[in-house]
Amino acid sequence: MSMQKENSQTTLLIGALGVVYGDIGTSPLYTVKVALSGLGRPDVEHILGTLSLLFWMLILVVTLKYVICILRADNRGEGGTLALMELALRGRTGKTRWRLALLGLIGASLFYGDSMITPAISVLSAVEGIGVVSHRLDAWVVPISVVVLLALFMFQSRGTGAVGKLFGPVMLCWFLVLGGLGAWRIIGQPQILEAFNPLWALRFIDDAPWETFLALGALVLALTGAEALYADMGHFGGPIIRRAWFCLVLPGLVLCYFGQGALLLGDPEAIRNPFFLLAPTWGLIPLVALATLATVIASQSVISGAFSVTRQAVQLGYWPRMVIQHTSAREEGQIYLPRVNWLLLLAVLILTLSFGSSESLAHAYGFAVTGTMLMTSLLAFAVLPRGSHGVCRVAWLVLISVFLATDVLLFSSNTLKLHEGGWLPLVVGLCLLTLMVTWKQGRQRVHDTLAGDHQPLASFMESLEAYPPTRVPGTAVFMSMIVGTVPPALLHNLKHNKVLHEQALFLTIEVADVPYVPFGERLKIERVSRSAWQAVARWGFKQEPNVPQVVEQIGQEIQDLNLEPMQTSYFLSRQTVIVVRRLPWHQSWRRHLFAFMARNASRSTRFYKIPPNRVVEMGMQMEL
Repeated sequence: MSMQKENSQTTLLIGALGVVYGDIGTSPLYTVKVALSGLGRPDVEHILGTLSLLFWMLILVVTLKYVICILRADNRGEGGTLALMELALRGRTGKTRWRLALLGLIGASLFYGDSMITPAISVLSAVEGIGVVSHRLDAWVVPISVVVLLALFMFQSRGTGAVGKLFGPVMLCWFLVLGGLGAWRIIGQPQILEAFNPLWALRFIDDAPWETFLALGALVLALTGAEALYADMGHFGGPIIRRAWFCLVLPGLVLCYFGQGALLLGDPEAIRNPFFLLAPTWGLIPLVALATLATVIASQSVISGAFSVTRQAVQLGYWPRMVIQHTSAREEGQIYLPRVNWLLLLAVLILTLSFGSSESLAHAYGFAVTGTMLMTSLLAFAVLPRGSHGVCRVAWLVLISVFLATDVLLFSSNTLKLHEGGWLPLVVGLCLLTLMVTWKQGRQRVHDTLAGDHQPLASFMESLEAYPPTRVPGTAVFMSMIVGTVPPALLHNLKHNKVLHEQALFLTIEVADVPYVPFGERLKIERVSRSAWQAVARWGFKQEPNVPQVVEQIGQEIQDLNLEPMQTSYFLSRQTVIVVRRLPWHQSWRRHLFAFMARNASRSTRFYKIPPNRVVEMGMQMEL
């Protein structure tokens, strides 16, 4: 039994290498080169100071902040910016609630910038290795990168289940190679081990504070992927992620970074590409091939993360309904969103062709990463100290303050690079934030308008029982936005068709602030009249509503209610948003934007998986 458990733990640990650590695992491809190339010919003090600073940033930000502390803030086992936001929102009302929600949305918006840049910079940095083999191949870097990226995105619709089994072993090989190459170079230049001493970092800061501040903007590249540790917690659990970090990932990364430093101590000219020059000449081509595989895995993890974040945003009401396709019959997390995939591909190709090198893209990368990390620290203030008292609460506040100060420093160092490419994730983030806030506020306005004209459901149905219209056989399921009120679809049906089915079920779909709602806790049903029932079905923000499935469950619980598929019809209201023309443009542009998003949202029948041939849609216009 213990042997089976150990094998299972080992399998999960190897799987975590491919899913969780792909992004941060490919950072050695470009971090040292970008951090030291601006210094011209790096000397011993610069190399030791930079490596010491890099090592202690890994310890403070990744190890202490994420691996030890942030992984404690789990939302029923799930992590990520939106999961942390939902934890922070519990029990909050008014302006405090909206400010916390805004922090979470900013973090999610910047994550999309990360999702655009990671595939481009990772694949470019790997393929640039062919330039070390021969400079005549330099012109082929961008075309080969474009081909690799096209293949990666076109494969998304087929799912990653089969290939995903290879991710873990490939990344295991990758980290072993990183550690092996680094250790080989360190043996030749053991002086680099002095960089473990934090005094070298402090001396570097004291001697050149401004240069150090600028270097932070590049060294933050070593921290990319730290958010994935938290976002992927639901797949593997905190203990597995921690074990993989301490046993393999951290040692492999540190050996590789210090190995590059050792190489530069012996040959400062190697700054042109210190990662690939770690390898002996005969190992260059195999290393380029392995690096390309590793960067494809890192890109795949980020793309899957963008799909997951989008689904959560849709469920929480911050994004219009979208087509979500499952690519695995067994794994709920393996999904494919066509619109997101092709928009990401377009953005990645534009970045690859316009920037042309990993070094140019590095300036844009740091801004997105540090912005997301800053939002995580701010939200952690509202989550981690909660429930603690006395000394424990003070300790949490002090620790998070240290994390926040570090994140502010890293973020501010990257703001200096706005003109060099940092503007890109900023613009993307602002556009997506505007879209999400507009959708959320627009839906709330629609909800408030409908609620203002509502009639109590129970008294209305009782009046229909007393003075019934023409009754027709079967059961009508009315999708209702507001619990306990008469849905517009029922009023329109009575007005135009002048009939009512023998039985009526009023169904409201709600999204809980937890990732998953157990099947047994999903339903709440009450009878509102002799022939009508009100049901509220709750799903988690990482689950997809399935109306026919929940209707079948209701039929099993209420024997009096006939919900045979061929005897059941679904009635939905489809609101068409009309923008009031008399408003000036500066007051109405967001209303026009909301109307555009509403028109392009996926049909509710497809989103809720309702068979189209059993649906009656009642159209209505609504002015904003």
